[in-house]
Amino acid sequence: MKDIQALLQLLDLEPIEAHIFRGQSASIGSKRVFGGQVLAQALQSAIRTVPEDRFVHSLHAYFILPGDVAQPIIFEVDRIRDGGSFTTRRIKAIQKGRAIFNMSASFQKQQEGFDHQISMPNVQPPDALMNWDDLLEQMGDRLPEGIRKFLEISHPIEFRPVERVHPMLSGKQQPIRHVWMKSKGAMPDQVTAHQAVLAYASDYNLLTTALLPHGDQVSKTKIQMASLDHAMWFHRPFRADEWLLYAIDSPSGSNARGFTRGSIFNQEGVLVASTVQEGLIRPVEA
Repeated sequence: MKDIQALLQLLDLEPIEAHIFRGQSASIGSKRVFGGQVLAQALQSAIRTVPEDRFVHSLHAYFILPGDVAQPIIFEVDRIRDGGSFTTRRIKAIQKGRAIFNMSASFQKQQEGFDHQISMPNVQPPDALMNWDDLLEQMGDRLPEGIRKFLEISHPIEFRPVERVHPMLSGKQQPIRHVWMKSKGAMPDQVTAHQAVLAYASDYNLLTTALLPHGDQVSKTKIQMASLDHAMWFHRPFRADEWLLYAIDSPSGSNARGFTRGSIFNQEGVLVASTVQEGLIRPVEA
């Protein structure tokens, strides 16, 4: 996917029956479906069943089985509740007759209330940083093969990392990372499209942050990694085709799992969304 239009087409699900949709997949270098893709498609399927006057404010998802990029994914939406202010949906993603993913999502009308937020970290602006293509061109010969192949793939989101850290390159590091991101290309004004694209982008950069304190071990062994669950909250309006700062940290790693969380700000310092994810991170025995 070279630009955001390719991703938007991927999120344009085919209706099959009432509250049942079919989606296709695009690889980001693996035969398994990218977690951000199924997350965004599940959200999009729920959006198709919700009144236009309300927007997603939170979602909670579990990745049950790895998805096959060569097979279509069926999304079944269960209309749990349609209330006066809130609407609740439950979504199940199915491949080969088995559930590979499930998610609950809550939608709300725009309403007035109290307002506060944390401050955005003071980091370099995106214009002063290199994107993944620039880093690949500058450091390509020095990168491990797996990282190089991942960066060579076209992604619909542009990422500009503040810190040049990676567990396979940097030894032991604090589990903290800041990455600027935005869509490659302009997007329509539709709020739900920006929410689905941000859900897609939110699965990048999270789990690898939990590996940063273990770089001395990660560089010497093969690691099995997989997203286990993912939660997201949408706080304020934003545009996914304008720069957003993803401030990520990993408070804990234990029992072969890494716990990560992220705060997403626009360039004016407004907190627009938050994420939490736990994933499998364990050495693979030779």
